[in-house]
Amino acid sequence: MKRPTIADIARQAGVSKGAVSYALNGQPGVSASTRARILAIADEIGWRPNSAARALNGARANTIGLALCRPARFLGVEPFFMELISGIEGELSAQSYALMLQVVTDHEQEMAVYRRWWGEGRVDGAIMVDLHSMDPRVAEMESLGMPVVVLGHPSGSGSLLPVWSDDGAAVRETVEYLTALGHRRIARVAGLPRLLHTVLRDEAFGAICAGLGLSEAVTVHTDYTGEEGARATRRLLSSPSRPTAVVYDNDIMAVAGLSVAQEMRLSVPGDLSIVAWDDSPLSQVVRPPLTALSRDIPAYGAHAAQRLLALIAGEHPAGLEEQAARLTPRGSTAPPSA
Repeated sequence: MKRPTIADIARQAGVSKGAVSYALNGQPGVSASTRARILAIADEIGWRPNSAARALNGARANTIGLALCRPARFLGVEPFFMELISGIEGELSAQSYALMLQVVTDHEQEMAVYRRWWGEGRVDGAIMVDLHSMDPRVAEMESLGMPVVVLGHPSGSGSLLPVWSDDGAAVRETVEYLTALGHRRIARVAGLPRLLHTVLRDEAFGAICAGLGLSEAVTVHTDYTGEEGARATRRLLSSPSRPTAVVYDNDIMAVAGLSVAQEMRLSVPGDLSIVAWDDSPLSQVVRPPLTALSRDIPAYGAHAAQRLLALIAGEHPAGLEEQAARLTPRGSTAPPSA
């Protein structure tokens, strides 16, 4: 069906398109009775404002943007981003806002998308994710003048509004828990080394392990995929000083690591304890269920959306530190067998 237009309303009302425009935009130039008739016809035929035209006229687009720099096929198996988007969408829909999502291959393409969206008036603001150490996107976003909320530590967000959690506290709780169980050889299968939260976790893990005298602690970096998590686990479990506990930076890699341990005939948790970062149903349906670092990811997305909407409205909200991820012990951790 053809989308109803101002011309359709003008034809039915027997007035000019200019008169319809005045009436729909609440401007003077038409009588009260004519305005009421035009509004009634617009409602009857299902007319809605054209968001692109409104944007060109300086009106709000009622849309925020999110560009994700990762392969599109990963989104369907990445619980973190699905939960994050659900939280963002829940907050936006309550405010009659939409989310414009685009998957990109690199940060250069990501910034081109944001520049185009902002220049064409397609979005009123954006949420930036996967903050890097010394991230060049921060300065570019600042220069655009677009309202932006960054999911990342304030040490790397510049003047952009951050929403973050204390990864160091979560790392400390996990390592102290494993050492209390008796583990001395602890490994960590981490994410991409250029991500700021990976850097912060690396620093915290190294400092905490050094403070506890865990000289054999080791970190291996991956790309967060199950394939890379499995490959890293095989290398660790094949080494002469095999770790007795492994902490994974996401649940997909932890589940892959569990499969590798079972493939190598190692008992979990008898021979190997496993901890997953970011709890999800995926962590709970495997056997044994995985000990995990739990946090409310939908709330994380909702809080970011709330602050972005406040920025768009001309308010000056403060950055938000979310509660740090808390350890939820389950069947995948136990004292080492030897």
